[in-house]
Amino acid sequence: MAHGTLSPARRWARMPLPLRIGLIYVLARVVTTALLLAAASLSTVFSRFGGDAGLIDFVLGWDAQWYWQVAVDGYPSELPLTEDGQVAENAWAFMPVFAYAAKALGFVFGSWGAGAFVLSLGAGYLACLALHRLLRDRIGSAAALWAVAFFASGPLAAMFQVGYAETLFLLLLFLALDATIRRNYAWLYLLIPVLGFTRPGVLAFALYLGLHGILRWVHRRSDPLAVREIVHIVALGALATATGFAWQVIAGIVTGDPGAYLATELAWRRHWIAGGVDGFVPFEGWVQASQFWFALWGLPSAWGPVALVLLVIAAAAALLLSPQVRALGADLRLWSASYLLYLLAVFFPQSSTFRLLLPLSPVWGAVAVPRSRPWRLGVLALCLLGQWVWIYHVYALGSTFWQVP
Repeated sequence: MAHGTLSPARRWARMPLPLRIGLIYVLARVVTTALLLAAASLSTVFSRFGGDAGLIDFVLGWDAQWYWQVAVDGYPSELPLTEDGQVAENAWAFMPVFAYAAKALGFVFGSWGAGAFVLSLGAGYLACLALHRLLRDRIGSAAALWAVAFFASGPLAAMFQVGYAETLFLLLLFLALDATIRRNYAWLYLLIPVLGFTRPGVLAFALYLGLHGILRWVHRRSDPLAVREIVHIVALGALATATGFAWQVIAGIVTGDPGAYLATELAWRRHWIAGGVDGFVPFEGWVQASQFWFALWGLPSAWGPVALVLLVIAAAAALLLSPQVRALGADLRLWSASYLLYLLAVFFPQSSTFRLLLPLSPVWGAVAVPRSRPWRLGVLALCLLGQWVWIYHVYALGSTFWQVP
């Protein structure tokens, strides 16, 4: 090597971190755009998007339509009903922050869709920065950078470029987790309310704060816990809990129906359950879904709950015993456990399940811990393959019940 010249690896290492993450992010977005264009070319009249689909159709597709409706028409004061008198799908299932933030950006960029695209894209890059900051002190900067690459290129990477609230929620979540881990509790008074009105999930954060407080109390001799920190943790847990239920209260006040929000959420679940749904029962959704999917696959429905129990045991074992996951630190494992428990309590697993697992993205750090280059390149290849499979089914095909993102 000639004197004074640097190898590509050294030039890469000397680049400012935001630039390196930016280059990874831009390259990932170029790949995703190419895959979306391929999906558009394969779309037919049988697809939700038709035979002349384009990128803007994908940006505004699926749930983006609901956020757009919120931005334009707001929320209904009377709940729409189906022909048999059940509450129909409506805008109360979608939180306001993303919808109105995209609307504000739309005034600058010309349309709500353009604002939503810019918001998702920009929040995605900032989420990559926040994820690296969240992971680097636990697994090292190089492994954290690989985790960012997996995150930006993962199977659900199209979310960075469509009108969904996911990337904004992930940005706020990563910042909130980082603030908690670094004991910068004051920031959470701002982050928690915005997080809670971006998309559902803040109740999982309330549970995480409780577990975080217990962990700090147990280790108070080796890790001193000041009285003011106790006050912060308790107050923030109460704030997160109140925020988690606030949308139900608001929906009830506006519509005059105290059960408006839950009835709205269950309107989607009724499509999956023969005979409909009488009401919300915690943890019931996963049991019902396990029986539904096993019957659909031609397997005994009684096996569904057994498989569910085994899945829960496997997830718990990974969080408790896997050395790669343990490398992430106690707080990120507590968050993962809290969010998984939250999903078990409130969600009915169906085609959106993979999207709803995105708040577990810090676990990409565990995947990035092994330092083998073939391993990391193999994971990246699987991410891109999974991304194409997801985009192909959701956007190119998008014609049946299990192809809803």
